[in-house]
Amino acid sequence: MQVGSVTTPFGRRPMTLALVKRQLTAAEIKQGKSVEKWKVFRDACETRASLGLQDRALAVLDALLTFYPEAELSQERSMIVFPSNAQLSVRAHGITGTTLRRHLAALVEAGLIVRKDSANGKRYARKDRAGEIEDAYGFDLSPLLARAEELAQMAQEVAADRAKFRRVKETLSICRRDVRKLISAAVEEGASGDWGAIEAMYIHLVGRIPRTPSIDDLRPILEEMEMLRAEILNLLELQMNSEKTDANGVGFDRHTQNSNTESIHELEPSSEKEQGAKPVVKPQATREPIKAFPLGMVLQACPEIAMYGPGGAISSWRELMGAAVVVRSMLGVSPSAYQDACDAMGPENAAATMACILERAGHINSAGGYLRNLTEKARRGEFSLGPVLMALMRAHGAPERRVS
Repeated sequence: MQVGSVTTPFGRRPMTLALVKRQLTAAEIKQGKSVEKWKVFRDACETRASLGLQDRALAVLDALLTFYPEAELSQERSMIVFPSNAQLSVRAHGITGTTLRRHLAALVEAGLIVRKDSANGKRYARKDRAGEIEDAYGFDLSPLLARAEELAQMAQEVAADRAKFRRVKETLSICRRDVRKLISAAVEEGASGDWGAIEAMYIHLVGRIPRTPSIDDLRPILEEMEMLRAEILNLLELQMNSEKTDANGVGFDRHTQNSNTESIHELEPSSEKEQGAKPVVKPQATREPIKAFPLGMVLQACPEIAMYGPGGAISSWRELMGAAVVVRSMLGVSPSAYQDACDAMGPENAAATMACILERAGHINSAGGYLRNLTEKARRGEFSLGPVLMALMRAHGAPERRVS
C-alpha cells in the first residue's frame, strides 16, 4: 500500500508546508478504516463552497473516482489512480486541458487529493509478476478517506444552514405579505395613523433586500419587518379598543383607579415636592397600553439616554425608566405630564418617548408641551413610536438593527 509517504511535486510546481501537512494527515488513517467513495463525494459536493471549489472541479473529482475500481476507499488498499489527462478529459465531459489542470490544482489546494509524481512526472503503475500493483504514480485519493468524518460534519452544517436560510426567507415573505395587506386595508378603510410614513418605511425595508441575499442579509430586515408589522397591529388594536370604549363610554366613570402596576411616583418619591406639583389621578379607560419595543432598539436609536443610567449604561427596562425620570426633571417636564404619558402609552413606551425627546432636545422648544402633545395623540391612536425610533436609527447611520 502506497499511503503516507511525503513526496514533492514534479517540475515547476512548488512544495509548501501545507502540502506536507496534508500528506502527513493522510498517513494517519486508522487501521482498517474504509468509506463508500460516492458518499464522501456527495459530502464534498455539499461543502464545495466552503472548500472553495467550482462545479467543474467536482466533475474532475468524479472522474478520478471512476478510475478507482473499488466501491469503498480503504486503508488496506492503494488509493492512487493514474489516468492520463486525455482519459480524465473524456470522463470529465470533454473538459479542456488547461481547465483540467486548473481544477486538479484546486482539488489539491482544497486537500481532497494529493499528487504523487514520478521522476519524470508521468502517471503509471508498476506491477509484480502476479499482476498486483507494487507502486503507482498519479493522484492519491487517501485525503478523502482521512477527512471523511470532517466532510460529513461540514455537509450536515451546510444542510442545516440551508434549512435556516429557507425558513428565514419564507418568514420574511409572509411578513412582507402581512405588512403590505395590513397597510392597504388600513388605508382603504380609513384607519387613523400616519400610513404614508409606514408605507415608506415598508418600501425602504423591501429595497434593502439584495438580489442574491444571504441569511445575514435577511435576518436584520426580517427583525425590522416584524417590528413594523407589530407596530401596525398595535395601531389597529389601539383604534379598535378606542372604538369599543367609546361605544361603552358610560363605563369610564367606574374605572377611576390607576391600573399601572409600576407607577412613576415609585421611581421619584420626592419629585412632587421638588416641582411643587400636585398629584393628579385621572379616570383610566380599559385600553391596553401599546406594546413596548425591544430595549436594544431603543438604546440604538437613543444612545444619549445611556449616560443617565447607573454607571453610564442601561441594561434593563427598569434602568431605562429610572433614567427617563432624571431626564424628565432635567428637561423641565412636570411629573403630571410624564404620568399622563405613562397612563396613555405604558411606562416602557413613555420612557422610550422621553429618550427620543432627549435625542432631539436641541430641536424642541418645550419638552413638556411636546410630551403632552404626543400623549394626546397616543390617546387618539395617532402616535406611533416605531417610525420615530427608525428615523433616529437612520439619523445615527445604523440601518441594520441589532437587538440585545
